[in-house]
Amino acid sequence: MAGRPIHTFDVVRSERLTPHMIRLVLGGRGFDTFTPSAFTDSYVKIVLPRSDTDVAALPTPLTLDSFKDLPEAYQPVVRTYTVRRADPDRREIAIDFVVHGEHGVAGPWAASVQPGDPAYLMGPSGAYAPDPAADWYLFAGDEAGLPAISAGLEALAPDAVGLAFIEVSGPEDEVQLTAPDGVQIRWIYRGGRADLVGEDLAGDSAPLIAAVKEALWLPGQAQVFIHGEAQAVMHNLRPYVRKERGVDAKWASISGYWRRGRTEETFRQWKAELAKAESSPAG
Repeated sequence: MAGRPIHTFDVVRSERLTPHMIRLVLGGRGFDTFTPSAFTDSYVKIVLPRSDTDVAALPTPLTLDSFKDLPEAYQPVVRTYTVRRADPDRREIAIDFVVHGEHGVAGPWAASVQPGDPAYLMGPSGAYAPDPAADWYLFAGDEAGLPAISAGLEALAPDAVGLAFIEVSGPEDEVQLTAPDGVQIRWIYRGGRADLVGEDLAGDSAPLIAAVKEALWLPGQAQVFIHGEAQAVMHNLRPYVRKERGVDAKWASISGYWRRGRTEETFRQWKAELAKAESSPAG
């Protein structure tokens, strides 16, 4: 990742979508080097230098290696976010941020930046897009997965059939979604912030789990996209889809975007340890 190019965008505008979600629209010279992805779960790494770092004085072309000679305390923070929409004609991309006051790093940054401020991105990457060969589609996730779910719903054929389950704090956190008439959308309310509600409403007890498991499984080949909090997704919904429902890996994009109690750095470490454990021979 250190040698990947960093694209320099400018903040064009911001929109408050819900009390806890802000959309940043980025444009400008970033599209000189940035090529949008065809995947609906397209994501970028947002590089957040310290406010007192003179990025213009760093070695170019700009990569994470450009920061390597700075003291550890001056190293940038990197966070992963879905590209909600890319518009090559307008040379703009939109990224939605979950914001809870001063909690976290990227959320407060998104809430405070002003038009004209720089935004530094690496990527994009991605792996999922709706397959027209599927008979029906299942989407599920929380606020973190909502941008990719929204993009996936918009990419479906007009006659597509499916189910979408989205867990949010409450009705105030619903957003306008565009989907075919044959796709049923259900909002699941947990009653508080995903990182702060009690264990009876999170992890193995997240309301999203029961909603998906209790839903009527439609006939034919399902294509599944489930992304959100890792405990709920990886330890509960993934076994349900892959083992109980028998959905082959090629038809299932299931992954944790975050994990309660962990920063992105420690979450990446946890994911690496989980992948290593799952690939090791039993016993």
